Amino acid sequence: MEEKYGGDVLAGPGSGGLGPVDVPSARLTKYIVLLCFTKFLKAVGLFESYDLLKVVHIIQFIFILKLGTAFFMVLFQKPFSSGKSITKHQWIKIFKHAVAGCIISLLWFFGLTLCGPLRTLLLFEHSDIVVISLLSVLFTSSGGGPAKTRGAAFFIIAVICLLLFDNDDLMAKMAEHPEGHHDSALTHMLYTAIAFLGVADHKGGVLLLVLALCCKVGFHTASRKLSIDVGGAKRLQALSHLVSVLLLCPWVIVLSVTTESKVESWFSLIMPFTTVIFFVMILDFYVDSICSVKMEVSKCARYGSFPIFISALLFGNFWTHPITDQLRAMNKAAHQESTEHVLSGGVVVSAIFFILSANILSSPSKRGQKGTLIGYSPEGTPLYNFMGDAFQHSSHSIPRFIKESLKQILEENDSRQIFYFLCLNMLFTFVELFYGVLTNSLGLISDGFHMLFDCSALVMGLFAALMSRWKATRIFSYGYGRIEILSGFINGLFLMVIAFFVFMESVARLIDPPELDTHMLTPVSVGGLIVNLIGICAFSHAHNHSHGASQGSCHSSDHSHSHHLHGHSDHGHGHSHGSGGGGMNANMRGVFLHVLADTLGSIGVIVSTILIEQFGWFIADPLCSLFIAILIFLSVIPLIKDACQVLLLRLPPEYEKELHLALEKIQKIEGLISYRDPHFWRHSASIVAGTIHIQVTSDVLEQRIVQQVTGILKDAGVNNLTIQVEKEAYFQHMSGLSTGFNDVLAMTKQMESMKYYRDGTYIM
Repeated sequence: MEEKYGGDVLAGPGSGGLGPVDVPSARLTKYIVLLCFTKFLKAVGLFESYDLLKVVHIIQFIFILKLGTAFFMVLFQKPFSSGKSITKHQWIKIFKHAVAGCIISLLWFFGLTLCGPLRTLLLFEHSDIVVISLLSVLFTSSGGGPAKTRGAAFFIIAVICLLLFDNDDLMAKMAEHPEGHHDSALTHMLYTAIAFLGVADHKGGVLLLVLALCCKVGFHTASRKLSIDVGGAKRLQALSHLVSVLLLCPWVIVLSVTTESKVESWFSLIMPFTTVIFFVMILDFYVDSICSVKMEVSKCARYGSFPIFISALLFGNFWTHPITDQLRAMNKAAHQESTEHVLSGGVVVSAIFFILSANILSSPSKRGQKGTLIGYSPEGTPLYNFMGDAFQHSSHSIPRFIKESLKQILEENDSRQIFYFLCLNMLFTFVELFYGVLTNSLGLISDGFHMLFDCSALVMGLFAALMSRWKATRIFSYGYGRIEILSGFINGLFLMVIAFFVFMESVARLIDPPELDTHMLTPVSVGGLIVNLIGICAFSHAHNHSHGASQGSCHSSDHSHSHHLHGHSDHGHGHSHGSGGGGMNANMRGVFLHVLADTLGSIGVIVSTILIEQFGWFIADPLCSLFIAILIFLSVIPLIKDACQVLLLRLPPEYEKELHLALEKIQKIEGLISYRDPHFWRHSASIVAGTIHIQVTSDVLEQRIVQQVTGILKDAGVNNLTIQVEKEAYFQHMSGLSTGFNDVLAMTKQMESMKYYRDGTYIM
């Protein structure tokens, strides 16, 4: 737990500058090796501490650690003879510092007794910079960008894995402690507090260690100024440990008199305690202080976290030691069964996420690097171009992000409908699961999890509807409108996979129809049908008409740019007015088809249940399932086809003839010689983009030509257009490069040989 409190404050490059010492990278290797070896030894000390705490009371254990550390540091630091004298006000602060340190040590080591050394190392041994970055992402608007947000998500997932997917509570049941038989009133109070949370001791230990970690970071932050006032972090540590010994001494005396000790021979514990004091308290503190001065704090955090987590995993599986065996033999009378904390899959996954989060959260934020180098000034100064989004906040706190996202969801009709139906679906799902657990009905529980899977499709659709309205950035210059196409495509693939497996299962059941228990099928199916009918009514518009610019539109205005060699017309904003289904919102179609599939499933279950109960036709169930699977498959094919066409940048079918006529009009514009490379594609539900090169005569006003071409193509449905203007001077330049004017002109005239296929598409 002990770390430096601003030990790098007094260090600096050269003479007296603030910050870490500038050490050549070749010389950093020895400090990195020293740091890794120290963390390895600290893991050894924590595993030794866990074994000691089985036979030594936690207060006595903390007292011995503080006593040994104080003896060593007072002997070598000489806090009373070196430095300026300590004032009365500073002694009061040191007293408060010692009390806070004892409380954090108590939480730390009590969490160790509940969770074991492996989980304690994973949860508690995080650098201050990691936790501060985590809290910054969660509760401030300057969290450091998407990378830091990803690191915070990894950290939270790691803690959740320990809480939900770690089966260590099985071992905790083997070590249950009878109420009223705790070692002391303090131990009883701590166990009672854990029991009050309604979780097992192991889960309570995870929460306790997370609390202790946050307290430790706050404690270190508050101690930095005090360490400067009293003459350095090492002097503060020595005095704080000495005051802690004086504070704990009366308590230890009372415990020794009033409680029965499990220790048979204190002399046999001298070596284990010496190991823990040196590895956990002293060596870790001094090496951290040295490395923080010689290296950046972020590097110390990255290089220190990986070896201690890997050591914890190795020791958790292979830990054995002669001293440990001796301690376990001493503890045998107290617990007849093994109380070791096992290595579970949840712990391994948690360790991986902790390593990733520590590496990401400890890395320095790359601020001020969003500019693009565009050249150098005559004086040699580098020049950068900053896009508009470079001056915006790159990230928000998670509560603020949730609040703003919810506001955006409720502002727009499609996302609002998805959100309301998702809430209704989730409510029905949890009611179904609760009633299924209450009545021990496997059918209700399985249908509840099926509804939960359907909710995942709704969540994906909701997230796509939200992302489609995010503003365009320097990286995603077209915005995120196409995410709806991708969401519809993925939803369609899911439905095809579901339909395939239902079809295969139905065929198998047609050959050998099983007998079914229809006791709970009817009420569950009727409830699901009612919920899905509400969804059908809410999303039916997605299957009846095309959407305009409500989804995924880029907010921009008409403008053009004229230069000597080219004209540029960007983002002419208009509305699609085709009559086909190409402009339909693929995301909403995917959501609608999911709800439709569930509705058909509910109807099929109701029909098959009636036939089974009335006539005993068990073959009705696979027949209905087969029919439903075929309907789902056929209904999804148009969605997959349309989404693929958009993703492959196909010319929108409903605009083919309009665009052909528009190109003929462009060819007849006065002053326009020809055009080449016309490209048109659907970007999203409301955006049809296009680019075209036009060749004009030298004496023409190119801005007039650009406006005419823009107007013609806007009328044809293209609302995001880029025009490249090429004058005759360009052809004369090309002729100087051995390409004649007539050759280039002949190449552009190939557009006149355009022919049509039967389906209306054209080729050159």
